[in-house]
Amino acid sequence: MAGTVSPISPEVGVEVAGLRGHQLVDPAAAAECQALLEKHGVVVYRELNIDDADLVAFSRMLGTVVVAPTGGIEGLPEVSKITLDPAESVLAAYRKGTFFWHIDGANDELPQKATLLTARQVSDEGGDTEFANTYAAYDALTDDEKAQFATLRVVHSFAASQRLAEPDASEKTRALWARVPSREHPLVWTRRSGRKSLLVGATTSHVVGWPEEESRALLDRLLAWSTQPRFVLRHHWRPGDLVIWDNTGMLHRAIPYTATSRRLMHRTTLVGEEVVA
Repeated sequence: MAGTVSPISPEVGVEVAGLRGHQLVDPAAAAECQALLEKHGVVVYRELNIDDADLVAFSRMLGTVVVAPTGGIEGLPEVSKITLDPAESVLAAYRKGTFFWHIDGANDELPQKATLLTARQVSDEGGDTEFANTYAAYDALTDDEKAQFATLRVVHSFAASQRLAEPDASEKTRALWARVPSREHPLVWTRRSGRKSLLVGATTSHVVGWPEEESRALLDRLLAWSTQPRFVLRHHWRPGDLVIWDNTGMLHRAIPYTATSRRLMHRTTLVGEEVVA
């Protein structure tokens, strides 16, 4: 695949420059992307300008694509619009939850394998995306900590992240959040390759079987540990950028932007893979 590949930091991220969108819809390009994703966790294709049909086609070459819960865009049910503008998306009211560290699909039976996000319009202020490498965060734990966390399970809930974004929500709003089922996942997520990461973030409600105060203290400590500067990459968007990340190995969050911002992203996600028992 033509293009210039440059690592962004020692812990996370690689940038690919000099490609156009249609060039990704190719088996060799997909194989290279998979290899870069495995090694670096986040792959940034600068100013790629991939169209929606090619975005879906390329996503299918990387895995099984999730059908967007709101029906996607016309003719492409896999593509979600990510925006705070209610005229563009019926889910706009919930997007402020993305200002907090999270993974995509934490409330699914299996968290999503990877996310592809491309910039249609960018914000003049705010709107960058940060990524935190929870592979590296896990690897940096002590052996005693790894042993302690190996069998712990954590409940993830939509309500937990929305409470952070809207702490004074009405009872009616909270009842709507509660309609989204919670999910229980291992705290330590283990892939078929044997790599391990921490499944933490804003959606974490509690550790199964732990007292509330002790549970919250651990989850907050692990989130702070995983998002310390040495594990974090901040991406400043340009129109046409495509960023792909390993969803269960990388936390992410949007830097806050306003509801009147023109920021508009198109997203596809890949169906998750079963954790190794």
